[in-house]
Amino acid sequence: MSPKINITIGQSACFTKTITESDVYTFAGISGDLNPAHINEEYAKTTRFGGRIAHGMLSAGLISAVIGMQLPGPGTIYMGQELKFLSPVRIGDTVTARVQVASIDEKRRQAVLETTCTNQDNALLISGQAKVLLP
Repeated sequence: MSPKINITIGQSACFTKTITESDVYTFAGISGDLNPAHINEEYAKTTRFGGRIAHGMLSAGLISAVIGMQLPGPGTIYMGQELKFLSPVRIGDTVTARVQVASIDEKRRQAVLETTCTNQDNALLISGQAKVLLP
C-alpha cells in the first residue's frame, strides 16, 4: 500500500528572495551563461532593458525551491515545467515564487502545480505549470 498523499487541490506555498549581484554572478559561473545582458552593465545599458537583468532560470529556480522544500516537499521529483517569462528581474528585486496544487493523480502519485514568480510590486514575472512525481 502506498503512503497517503499529503497535499490537497488549492494548497499553496511560497518562497521569497531578494536577487543580489552576487546571485547573478554565481549563477552565471555555475550555469556557464555569461550573456552580457546579465553581467556587463555597459552592454546591458544598450539593450531594451536599459541595464542588467537576472537570468530567467535563476528566478525560475526559486520555484524549484518551493517544490523541493515545501510543496509537495522533500522527495518530490520534477517531471516537467512550462515557463513563460513575462517581465525581467533586476538586481535588487525581491522575487516571490508561488506554487499552487492544480490537480492530483493519486493512482500515479503525480500532481500538476501552477507556478508563478512576482516582484516586490506584485508584477507577474513568470507563469507556468509543473508536473511532479509525489514523494
